[in-house]
Amino acid sequence: MDIKWLRVAIVCDWLKDWGGAEQVLYDMLEVVPQADVFSPVFDPKNFPELVGKVTTSFVQKIPVLKHRPKLIPFLRTYAFESMDFSGYDLVISSSSAESKGIVTGTETRHVCYCHTPTRYYWSHAQQYAKNPEFGWLNPIARLFMPYMIHRLRMWDFLAAQRVDAFVANSHTTARRISKFYRRESEVLHPGIDSDRFVIGEEKKDYFLALGRVVPYKRFDLLVETFNRNGLPLKIVTSQQNKLQKSLQAISKENIEWVFGVDHEQKIGYFQKARAFLFPPEEDFGMVPVEAMLCGTPVIALWRAGALETSLDGVSGVTFAEQTPESLQEGIERFVKLKIDPKAVRKHAMRFSKIAFQKGFLEILEREYGILKAK
Repeated sequence: MDIKWLRVAIVCDWLKDWGGAEQVLYDMLEVVPQADVFSPVFDPKNFPELVGKVTTSFVQKIPVLKHRPKLIPFLRTYAFESMDFSGYDLVISSSSAESKGIVTGTETRHVCYCHTPTRYYWSHAQQYAKNPEFGWLNPIARLFMPYMIHRLRMWDFLAAQRVDAFVANSHTTARRISKFYRRESEVLHPGIDSDRFVIGEEKKDYFLALGRVVPYKRFDLLVETFNRNGLPLKIVTSQQNKLQKSLQAISKENIEWVFGVDHEQKIGYFQKARAFLFPPEEDFGMVPVEAMLCGTPVIALWRAGALETSLDGVSGVTFAEQTPESLQEGIERFVKLKIDPKAVRKHAMRFSKIAFQKGFLEILEREYGILKAK
């Protein structure tokens, strides 16, 4: 079946900053370039290629919500339910929050590519209750969230029942979909463009961490551990926020913070690093795969997505708990090993962009075929 004639829409939770979900969107658009994109908020300076292709919602016109789309969840649910998809054959929601709650007609097939069931309602609700990630608004959020969370969970569960087919980004996510939404799902790992990441010619002595500085990413664990062991650590991020500034303030001289690198510079840091550190409990985790494609071993927490992307002793090493002692044990075990960069890259090639796009196309063709057969 040639799907290039289908009317397709892709719905995102938001298009604000660049991350793994945004990379998946671009990979999807290569498969269905005719797709229109819907997002309640959109920052054109971070996604210039999508200017003129994105339909936003009323949230885009509210300054406080435009910059903090997580702030008022009831308005977000309304934003998605008010979107009109009556002219489409296929709608794909790329969801880790409320975008799966769109409403489609009987003649439209809704496929949800789920990065995780909404973290702050389900798997990580207790962590978010302690730190809602709203900065100076945290005290207000902590006051109201206990009264809102039950209704929001009900909405999220019912929204998941509107989806015609779930595709999970990992087996961890598939288990969460089953537990929280009582739905079956097919697993399709995100893909990395392996041609853009290559093994470097030299290694330097530093360890590397990279990503958004938010609580669950556990940069605090890295700072505490490397403050103790004195080893060189580079933390690469584009984000300067209250948490980042507080961690930088307590970082010792062996910890260097690097801001605003481009893609080529990022690859350079990957290639030269002794090892890449990955302490969060992530649903999948695309950044460690990027590091591995550069031949750089990963020291990863042995939970969730890392269970699928890491192979202890081959792609790096794993550690058991999010504590400085456990991470330090993993580092000490790593320095005693001799890991082959070519073997690291070969392992990471399992998660190629080509494999993702092939599987994604097969799913779309099948799901549209099911709709036409009805």
